[in-house]
Amino acid sequence: MNDAEGTLFPKLPLAEWVEAFVDFLTASFGAVFDAITAVIGFITENFVVVLELVPPILLIVVVALLAWWVVSYKLGLFALIGLGLINNLGYWPETLETVALVIVSVVASMIIGIPVGIWMSQKKSVETVITPILDFMQTMPAFVYLIPAVVFFSLGMVPGVVATIIFSMPPTVRLTNLGIRQVDQELIEASNAFGSSTGQRLGKVQIPLATPSIMAGINQTIMLSLSMVVIASMVGAPGLGTVVYRAVTQVAIGPGFEGGLSLVIVAMLLDRITKGAVKN
Repeated sequence: MNDAEGTLFPKLPLAEWVEAFVDFLTASFGAVFDAITAVIGFITENFVVVLELVPPILLIVVVALLAWWVVSYKLGLFALIGLGLINNLGYWPETLETVALVIVSVVASMIIGIPVGIWMSQKKSVETVITPILDFMQTMPAFVYLIPAVVFFSLGMVPGVVATIIFSMPPTVRLTNLGIRQVDQELIEASNAFGSSTGQRLGKVQIPLATPSIMAGINQTIMLSLSMVVIASMVGAPGLGTVVYRAVTQVAIGPGFEGGLSLVIVAMLLDRITKGAVKN
């Protein structure tokens, strides 16, 4: 007796429905997926090319000065030593690829997430519909996103970027919505009393006051994007994730530690710099 026969109701063919739906999307919107692949691939590849044109030492000094200016001289010194160590270990090209993947994913998450968060803050019905979707996006195991990403966008950097966007976008949406909703009601009433339109109220009162919350969401999105780097390497996304994934498959402890340390340095720098930007 199989599992279906041992239950009160027959098993729903959910897997078959999902596969049929994916086949429908692939057949009907193949040109759209090809266009998205071309655009994201063009942006990320050229971003890496631009970064590679800058001598490593010069780029390290620029990042160190930025960290010093935004946060403190201690972080600037850490950036100088940490990025210098990455360059010394020979992982500079992979680091640039990782940074490109993260930046493209975060910018795309901001372009999509901030307007959605603003929309949610203005309409309770929209918030009611989108909140469960965000819950689904955050609780679904990150590995699952790789399956449709590969089906729709093949292998390489693009499916890694798409999966990263889906996985890392919810904090930006949630904290944009939360920040705007937490603006003092008296300030909103005062702006309404002066005859402000919805756009004026958002642009001059709510969004400026919600900026710290929005930036906190972006910071979380950056961290989640970095956490996807190793997972994205499983579908061909280049970068430090590939170094770590290769080390895991080959049980190479030394290279795995070097790749992981490089990821930690990049994550700490991005985290501290974005937090410092919020405080300033």
